[in-house]
Amino acid sequence: MSGFWRAWFMSWCLSIGIFGVVLAGGAFEATGAPVSLLFSLLQGPSEIVWNAPMRFSLGVMGGVSIGWAVMLTLVVRAAIAAGEAGRPLWNAVSAGMAAWFVIDNILSVATGFAMNVAPNTLLAGMYLVGLIGSGALRRTASA
Repeated sequence: MSGFWRAWFMSWCLSIGIFGVVLAGGAFEATGAPVSLLFSLLQGPSEIVWNAPMRFSLGVMGGVSIGWAVMLTLVVRAAIAAGEAGRPLWNAVSAGMAAWFVIDNILSVATGFAMNVAPNTLLAGMYLVGLIGSGALRRTASA
């Protein structure tokens, strides 16, 4: 895989990690401004209630997103290093992405945050562009 596509995938993983940091920041009033901005951009159905359960949920989701970014970084690096033998790793990442995309989008719409479908589609699209553009799933003629 070319250096361009390696950088593409690492940027994709980094974007997930940054999103996790923004969410985790919402766990505390002093660091919650970025997540407040995010909620205002997503135009939810009502004002956000900044209480302990909300801050706990943001902290947990931030931690999950950061953990997801770390795991994806390591799996993507392993898949790239494995070359054609890395296909099962790409399939695993793709299955996880598909599950996240469907569930997150359904719940976003159902809870009044349909605007969240846009950044979700951007993130999934970035992955698909990398997957297709890099040829990560392409089989060689010897297969």
